[in-house]
Amino acid sequence: MIKSMTGYGRFEGVIDGRRTVFEIKSVNHRYFELQCRVPRECGFLEETIKNLLSERVSRGKIDVYVSIEADENVAADVRINKSVARGYLVAIQEMCEIYGLRNDVTVSTIAGYPDVLTVSKAPENEEKLSEIVKTAGEQALEGFIEMREREGEKLKNDVLDRGKHIIEIVSQIEERSPQIVEEYRNKLYERLKEVLDSTTIDPQRILTEAALFADKTAVAEETVRLRSHFAQLENMLNSDMAIGRKLDFIVQEMNREANTIGSKVCDADLAHKVVDIKADIEKIREQIQNIE
Repeated sequence: MIKSMTGYGRFEGVIDGRRTVFEIKSVNHRYFELQCRVPRECGFLEETIKNLLSERVSRGKIDVYVSIEADENVAADVRINKSVARGYLVAIQEMCEIYGLRNDVTVSTIAGYPDVLTVSKAPENEEKLSEIVKTAGEQALEGFIEMREREGEKLKNDVLDRGKHIIEIVSQIEERSPQIVEEYRNKLYERLKEVLDSTTIDPQRILTEAALFADKTAVAEETVRLRSHFAQLENMLNSDMAIGRKLDFIVQEMNREANTIGSKVCDADLAHKVVDIKADIEKIREQIQNIE
């Protein structure tokens, strides 16, 4: 199924006794680009997250936020930085003597000063945390992928509708082109008749000029290739693979054929139809920028 590169998914719940949040969102990007925000002491989780996402996502700029509640069963080691505490006490006593103030410092006051107390905990169990994050990530990914598929289906339908409109216009151009050659032949005959002031016009000359005009303005090859490009585009959109980059190439080729047709037509009605084709191709190009 075609997927959009825009998506969002979130999991919040308790896993193995610890409240965990895993949030993922993405926008379109040429490559796979991942940015993680994890607890400072859990940088090792980024590799777990990258492996989890890369299995199911091939392109997009992806932002992941992970929060894991601290394990209350892990003992904390609180230590006194004696030299820092002593320095505060000396400075406070000196202030009291200089300014004639009463020393009302308590243990709680000193303990609240920066760097007096240091807190350390035993290292987290990396394997256990990785499993928690993987479980939460898989839950968030379900909603994320579902949204990307839903958006992808909308993009697919819009692109196919515009492609079908292009083919309708191509059919109109193919029908109109022979009429233009016939009209040119008739106008050429009337012009020569007027210039030469004679009803005796060399029919071979008319046929030769009309053939040259037909060859110069022929767009059959380009319209055939446009139909072929749309058929390829349609087949790709019905595949289950990541096709965003391939679609870029196909649309470039469609635009090339439209430009060639535009340079050949010399009829106002056909020129307007070519403009319509190019407008639809541009809309398709914009839409496929968000297809994975």
